[in-house]
Amino acid sequence: MDLVHNPPAATTLILLAHGGYEHSTKTPGPWRPPILRLHPFATAARTAAPAAAIGLLRYRHRGWNAAGDAAVDLRAVLDGLPGRFERVVLVGHSMGGRAVVAAGAHPRVAGVLGLAPWLPVDEPLSALRPPVTFAHGNDDRVTSPKGTVAYANRLRAAGTPVTVHLLDGETHAMLRRAEDWNTIVTTFVQEVLSGAVGEEKDRVWPAGPARGSAPAVLQIAWARLRMPVRERIRV
Repeated sequence: MDLVHNPPAATTLILLAHGGYEHSTKTPGPWRPPILRLHPFATAARTAAPAAAIGLLRYRHRGWNAAGDAAVDLRAVLDGLPGRFERVVLVGHSMGGRAVVAAGAHPRVAGVLGLAPWLPVDEPLSALRPPVTFAHGNDDRVTSPKGTVAYANRLRAAGTPVTVHLLDGETHAMLRRAEDWNTIVTTFVQEVLSGAVGEEKDRVWPAGPARGSAPAVLQIAWARLRMPVRERIRV
């Protein structure tokens, strides 16, 4: 795990889990697009909770693979965290969304946010505690927004409240509506840490003016430069 913001007195960790592939044993490097895409969310999280530490999860492999490697790695990190981190907020994109759901029942976890999560129809139901929020673009062709809604409904049927955001006109890369994604992250973190999470509040974000992806790409580059790795924790 790479810490990009680490106040000495932090007792809360906001941990971001990047995407990947169904199968791959290659090692993910720090300049891979799935990892870079998380940096603006690190900035958003710091805005929401400047006193919290912020970490970027680094898996052993780029792929989920048969063993669910990303979830295995995330659980190992949660088990091996320094004792000062009393609670952890998990934010995951794509395969990372699947990982935070799979590992979200860990006792240190205070909230789970899945962004365009990869949730297959046969995904085991995780014993998540609220708050749980999913957000998905309706134009995503990599992971399924319908699959996300279906998994949320399964959680609800099991007694877990879930909030679902659907963003019209957005794809898997989350570049067309970057500021809306940042807002979702900021709001979720603030609500979790303040204890102000209310009832389920599903929302459809209507499509606005076409913005293109260039501003979001520049934002990613700027966020990466502003928040370099401060410390690496290996487990």
